[in-house]
Amino acid sequence: MRGRPSALALATLAAASFLAGCGNRVEPATAEVTPTTLNAQAEAAKAFDLGDPRDFDNAQRGLVARPTGRVVGVDGRVLVDFEAFRFVEGPAPPTVNPSLWRQAKLNAQVGLFKVADGIHQLRGFDLANMTLIEGKTGWIVIDTLTSAETAAAALAFARQHLGNRPVSAIVFTHSHIDHFGGAHGVLTPQQASERSVPVVAPEGFIEESTSENVLVGIAMGRRSAYQFGKDLERSAGGLVDNGIGKELAYGRFGILPPTLLITKDRQEVTLDGVHFVFHNVPGAEAPAELVFTIPELKAMGGAEILSQTIHNLLPVRGAQVRDALRWASYLQQTLDEMGDSEVYFGQHNWPVWGREQIVGFLTRQRDIYKYTHDQTVRLINAGLTPGEIAETIQLPKSLREHPAVRGYYGDLRHNVKAVYQFYMGAYDGNPAHLNPLPPQESAKRYVALIGGANKCVAAAQSAFDKGDYRWAAELLNHVVFADSGHAAAKALLARSYEQMGYMSEASTWRNSYLTAARELRLGPPKTGIDRSGAIELLAQTPVERFLEALAAGLDGQAAEGKQWKINLVLSDTKQSFVLWIENAVLHFKASSPATDANATLTLTQPILIKTLAGTAGVRDTLLSDDLQVDGSALDLVRFFSLFDKASGTFPIVTR
Repeated sequence: MRGRPSALALATLAAASFLAGCGNRVEPATAEVTPTTLNAQAEAAKAFDLGDPRDFDNAQRGLVARPTGRVVGVDGRVLVDFEAFRFVEGPAPPTVNPSLWRQAKLNAQVGLFKVADGIHQLRGFDLANMTLIEGKTGWIVIDTLTSAETAAAALAFARQHLGNRPVSAIVFTHSHIDHFGGAHGVLTPQQASERSVPVVAPEGFIEESTSENVLVGIAMGRRSAYQFGKDLERSAGGLVDNGIGKELAYGRFGILPPTLLITKDRQEVTLDGVHFVFHNVPGAEAPAELVFTIPELKAMGGAEILSQTIHNLLPVRGAQVRDALRWASYLQQTLDEMGDSEVYFGQHNWPVWGREQIVGFLTRQRDIYKYTHDQTVRLINAGLTPGEIAETIQLPKSLREHPAVRGYYGDLRHNVKAVYQFYMGAYDGNPAHLNPLPPQESAKRYVALIGGANKCVAAAQSAFDKGDYRWAAELLNHVVFADSGHAAAKALLARSYEQMGYMSEASTWRNSYLTAARELRLGPPKTGIDRSGAIELLAQTPVERFLEALAAGLDGQAAEGKQWKINLVLSDTKQSFVLWIENAVLHFKASSPATDANATLTLTQPILIKTLAGTAGVRDTLLSDDLQVDGSALDLVRFFSLFDKASGTFPIVTR
């Protein structure tokens, strides 16, 4: 998961890319389904054979037991409710695209499953899967889910049904938090150290997993609530699925440092008597990622470069654009290296059995990324812009009729824009777009030109009545940006978003539309990201990453003309940094304390982490025994006052 921070608290890091602020879940204000939407659902039902039982047989194959009840956090919050998606059964309701409903039913197969002799999976305890490989002395755990609570619950459930075996090794497949954040629920750092448990990860894992999104974590975390539908009611009118799984668990996240890095294209390792052939596949789905085969078990693990859906080349939450061409090449490499594997399993969705079926699955996955890349590049060179390419490109029948390459998580129209951005940037070459007016200003002028907000709303109502929801939304978006208090525009825009959400095959689009509708009615969230659960993760983050985030939060206008210099000394790790402001830019370097500094702040790394994570403030701790200030405490406070304290609750669909 490829595929998670006030200015200081940008250090929520990878967690922020996935985990957004909490809000109250409410039922949608309406369950309106228009004739246009009903017709669209009927057409979607014809896309391919939705009744083909093969995927359903695979999703249920090997079931050992299903969990019941809930997984609850230390603060009493429900992290996972195993009954929450019980409504996902039977025919598709009119509020859900029938193709997405099929995927939702497949992902609702929750429990402990036997994949093959010596291999089990736990699915539905979190967004990702936990895979257990039977070693000579214990379980080799492949990925540890998002939170310690869900990881502990999954492992306990497995032990209940398979025996109380210890954890003999851990493999982190890649640097997205839903695959490593629950590490401490499987094995504490002390246990891992005392028992010398091998922890395997791809090269660059710690750097990528602790720094992903550090600089824009606030914005990415805010947007992730849209992508994952976090605050939507679990219902046929709200969250039904996330394409690669049901939902994320927002608990405590940690990490374990690897003891063995996979650095080669092909690297053989024996863990607890089990022979693995690992392959390093960085820079596609995740910056750091590995896949592997287990020859003796005739099995292959595809991490997240293979899922039962199109993946994201550019998540709607935001991220660096992923390389479609490299992704396709890794899938060809996986085909070449699969040996005599008879079962494929990934860290999302359900497995595939049989060599012929695996080859077909891999081939179509390879070709969806290669086709997306090549056809986008062809149309770029024909002079088309991103929006034009998205409207033009179509998959060949040989791909579009296979559900494993449908857009339940990623989406073809969004992915072609990612390919365009990868090569050409966000600018489409039209000089009118070099320096456009800000959205609010252009919205006001468009509304005035049309004849006022009421005329815009009337035109949008006419478009809505004709089922032209995209145009209705475009008109109403101008009104709402020009006047965020226009109740009629907000109400009709919410209705338009709902219809588009109901029709969307992509869970990420559905969740975004329905979250937008909710926000138009209820307003932005009242609280932002809760960083307290990420302290164990942040403890593994290099101090330099915190300081980079700090620099990116400096208010340049407020800092103009300031020349302050601050020494930062970590008394427990014996690290020392000099921070200074020059030309309204914060610089830093590892150095002995400067003699001409305004102040020297001496503290321990845990206190620094709590301060930067937003769970403790400099003003609150200046007089604490855990901090020592030499020089001007007033200058130190003035220095930190120059940094934004972004809450992560900014509006998205209004201004």
